[in-house]
Amino acid sequence: MATVQSIERAFIILEHLSGHPHGMQITKLAKETGLSKSTVHRLLSTLIELKYVKQDMDTERYTIGYRALYLSRNLLNTSSLITTAKPYFQKLVADINETIHLCVEEHEEVVYIDKIESNQTIHMSSRIGSRAPLYCTGVGKMILSGKTDEEVHDITSRIEFIKKTPNTIVTPSEFIDEIFQIRRQGYSLDNIENEEGIRCIAVPIYDFSGQIIASFSVSGPSSRISLDWIQSELAEKLIQTAKEISLQLGFRN
Repeated sequence: MATVQSIERAFIILEHLSGHPHGMQITKLAKETGLSKSTVHRLLSTLIELKYVKQDMDTERYTIGYRALYLSRNLLNTSSLITTAKPYFQKLVADINETIHLCVEEHEEVVYIDKIESNQTIHMSSRIGSRAPLYCTGVGKMILSGKTDEEVHDITSRIEFIKKTPNTIVTPSEFIDEIFQIRRQGYSLDNIENEEGIRCIAVPIYDFSGQIIASFSVSGPSSRISLDWIQSELAEKLIQTAKEISLQLGFRN
């Protein structure tokens, strides 16, 4: 059990450091992870030796090492979803000049697994590997809409609704109503619900069995991603791109 606990604590440290690109000093790291300073120091020493963590000797800050990328090299490079979707995303970004995020669900959260940036001066701050809730993201709502009614109600019952912006849906019944609306219209919105000033539209990607396995969104300032643009042409562009990707993954409508 001691060995298992050490592994668990090492990953707690790695995951916490991954959210601090400029690094952390050991005292703050110990405090925020709830581990003793001696435990953190011991585990950091091992992680440094294995090259998963590095330390700046001038600032005494610890950061994730490049060795961590090695663990995900095959996941990112050989994923048929990512490699299949990327050329379609690049084509779409060249057309609309807005950022695209590709997401999947894990443990009732969305995980960002790919991102294609626009060349707009205002960029999205999201990072590949980051997570977000289902209830206030367009991609999360879309993925949830592909589940059965029973699953939708079951997952919704476990959601801790937090009002992130004045637009965030925090009522389970209202949220479920929106999920059913998404099924009818074929796309979902984060209508400035997760972050002030940011609007997203998301569409589904299907596999050969007809299941929604992922969702991708176009995100940007609400001044650019306007409801008028979404309704006039953007939604249709995304839906068409999603169909092309899904067909490549074996989906037949």
